[in-house]
Amino acid sequence: MVAPSSPFDRTAVFRGMAFLATRYRLRFSASFVARRGFLAGDDARRRDELAAALVAPDVRAVLVARGGYGLGRIVHELPWDAFLRAPRWIVGFSDATALHVECARLGVASLHADNVSGLGPGDARARARFVDALEAPSAVRAHPALDVWRPGRAEGVLAGGNLTLLHACAAAGRLALPAGCILAVEDVTEAPYRIDRMWTALVVGGHLRRVAGIVVGDFTDCPPGRHGVAVAEVLRERLGALGVPVAAGAPFGHGERNHPLHLGARAVLDATGDLAHLSWRLGPGE
Repeated sequence: MVAPSSPFDRTAVFRGMAFLATRYRLRFSASFVARRGFLAGDDARRRDELAAALVAPDVRAVLVARGGYGLGRIVHELPWDAFLRAPRWIVGFSDATALHVECARLGVASLHADNVSGLGPGDARARARFVDALEAPSAVRAHPALDVWRPGRAEGVLAGGNLTLLHACAAAGRLALPAGCILAVEDVTEAPYRIDRMWTALVVGGHLRRVAGIVVGDFTDCPPGRHGVAVAEVLRERLGALGVPVAAGAPFGHGERNHPLHLGARAVLDATGDLAHLSWRLGPGE
């Protein structure tokens, strides 16, 4: 258990840990609960805690307590070469997208799924999906009956995460999406014009030129505001301009549904019918 971003609600995280402890052996540092303004402790504390988890020989998975902000300050200083020699699951979403971006750079699969705080509320189905994703990663998985925003069919590696973080990673020179990938995106509490600005910057910067298809998850609490422009309207226009298949309504993100996604898995996006279908499977060695 690591807290590399913002401080967390102890009740939610400890409840999530209590659930995990019924099945797994947990390890966390004494400074795990640290707070320093909008960060879970200073950069050195958060960096050292995460660096140790990435290379410890008996660690099988690194789970993020919560998102928020902070990984962008330390992610480039982590021991990624050592991690690549003995990879293990990195699990989380939101600010953890910075970690998923690094895994994509290395060609290592990672799990876009609930942070530990998200496991705390006690949704039995969400917990079961989490365990299944972690323990049976090679199973074929699918999100059927998605909305078709732009028709077509694409195959490629599943990549992505939170749009704001993808934009920040691009600005930092860290974003390197796999060639021909299926890009999954979500976000929370962003005004539609900010969504437009971030997406436009990714397009103009050439970061999306190798994307073969796009799957849109939840864009939670992104109201039209005084301009009266819905976030779906912005996304349909900006994503459609890329000329690749686009499907929307996938159950992942900051909403009530955050089904796990195995980033790095081979995926197929079929949006040739009335409804789109996303399927993926993690193969041997990924």
